[in-house]
Amino acid sequence: MTTKLTPQSEDFSKWYNEIVYRADLAAQSPVRGCIIFKPYGYEIWENIRAFLDRRFKETGHQNAYFPLFIPESYLKREAEHVEGFSPELAVVTVAGGQVLEEPLVVRPTSETVIGEAFSQWIQSYRDLPLLINQWANVVRWELRTRPFLRTAEFLWQEGHTAHATHDDAEAETLQMLDIYAELAIDGAALPVIKGQKSNIERFAGALRTYTIEAMMRDTKALQSGTSHNLGQNFAKAFDIKYLSRNNELEYCWTTSWGLSTRMIGAIIMAHGDDMGLRLPPRLAPIQVVAIPVYRDEGEHSQVMPVIDRLTRELRAAGVRVHVDNREETPGFKFNDWEMRGVPVRLEVGPKDVANGKAVLARRDMGKEGKQFVAQEGVVAAVRDLLDAVHANLLAQATAFRDANIHTVTSYDQMKQVIETGGWARGYWAGSDEDERRVKEETGATLRCLPLESAQERGTCFYTGQQGGRIALFGKAY
Repeated sequence: MTTKLTPQSEDFSKWYNEIVYRADLAAQSPVRGCIIFKPYGYEIWENIRAFLDRRFKETGHQNAYFPLFIPESYLKREAEHVEGFSPELAVVTVAGGQVLEEPLVVRPTSETVIGEAFSQWIQSYRDLPLLINQWANVVRWELRTRPFLRTAEFLWQEGHTAHATHDDAEAETLQMLDIYAELAIDGAALPVIKGQKSNIERFAGALRTYTIEAMMRDTKALQSGTSHNLGQNFAKAFDIKYLSRNNELEYCWTTSWGLSTRMIGAIIMAHGDDMGLRLPPRLAPIQVVAIPVYRDEGEHSQVMPVIDRLTRELRAAGVRVHVDNREETPGFKFNDWEMRGVPVRLEVGPKDVANGKAVLARRDMGKEGKQFVAQEGVVAAVRDLLDAVHANLLAQATAFRDANIHTVTSYDQMKQVIETGGWARGYWAGSDEDERRVKEETGATLRCLPLESAQERGTCFYTGQQGGRIALFGKAY
C-alpha cells in the first residue's frame, strides 16, 4: 500500500518535496542543489517550451545559442549587473590543467555575452529590431535550494532584443509579459497578476522590470516570469550602436525576458492537493490514462481490443494517451495516476464492453467527476472534459487567490494580513528604505505594482502620503 502524502495543511513544504519525487518528476543528483529531470517532469517543460516557442516565433523572434562560459570582464562592464549577481556566480579558474589568464563565469544570464555580439551585428537602423531568444541552462549558486523553484542549475529561455527607441523597447517588454501571462492562464490554468517590480526588486541593471505573480496554495507568492526594459545601460556598456536615419550614431534600447522551470513548481503548488498532482491538461505529459479492468485472461482478451481502439481514436484526435498495462490491481493504478495528476482516466471493464460504454473520471473532481459515456462518443467527451478540467482548475485557483488578497489602509492591518497568511493590497508611496524596513519587520516583499490598477492613486498605508500606487505585498518563494 502506498504511503499517503503529508497533508498540505500539516506541512506544505514537506508535501511539496514528497510529491516532486513520489510523482516521478525528478530525482536527486550527486551535486548539491541540482536535480535530475525525470521524463515525466521534463515533458512538462517540453510542453511549456513548445507553447512559448510557437508564440515567440509568431511575434518575429528567432532562436540562437550563446556560450555557457562568459569572460569575467564582461560582467564587470555593467557595474550594477555584476554586483547583483556576484554572490551567485560559479567561476572557472582552471581548465585543461592550467590556470586561465581570465576566469570564466558559468552563465548566470546572458545579457553581457549577447550584448557583445549585438555590438558586432548591429550597424544601422535597418538591422533593428533584432529579436533573439535562447533556450539554455544557467547556473546561480543558491545556498537554499528546492526542486524546480530554486536550484543551482536550472533550465529556461532568455530573450534579448535591441530597438531604435525607448518606446519600441517598452512595447517589446510588455508584449513578452503578455505572452508569459498567456502561457500561465491559457496553458497552466494559473491566474497571474501582471505588474511592475519596485526599484529594489527590479533586475540588476534594468530600467524597469515587469513580472507575473502567482499565489500558491500556502498563499505565498511565486514570481513566475519577468520581462525587463534594460534602457540603454547595456548598450552603453557594450557599445551597441546603430546609424540612424539622420546618419547619426545612437545607442540602442535593449530588453531581456525569461521564464524558467520554476513554472513547473508553480503548477505543482497552485493546483496540487493531498492526493497528489493535478496537472493542467494543456501542459500535462499524459492527458488521458487508459486502464483496462479485468480479473482473468478471458476478461483481459475482451477488454484490450476496446482499449486499443479507443486509444487509437484519441491519439488520432491529438490527445496524449498512455495505456497502463502493468500487472497491478486497478485500484493501485487509480491511486498511482491520481498521484501523478493525469487530468482524465479512461476505464473499460467486461460490463462496459458488453454495454458499449466506457468510464471517464476527472482528476480535478474526485468521485464526483466520474461518468459513463458511449464508446463512440469517447473522443468528443474527452475533448470536452479536458477543456472543463482546465477551466475548473483556473476557476479554483482564481477564487483561492482572490479570497486571500486583503485590502489594507494601515501598516497594522498589513502586518496582520501577512502574519495570518495572504497578500496585502494597498496604496504605497514609500521609499526604498521604507520598503526594506517593511521586509525586515514582516518578511513580506513588494511583489508588484499591478498594471491593471496603474492609474489608481490614494493614501499610502505606511507613510500616510498621498499619491500612492496600488501595491501587493506578500511572503514569497
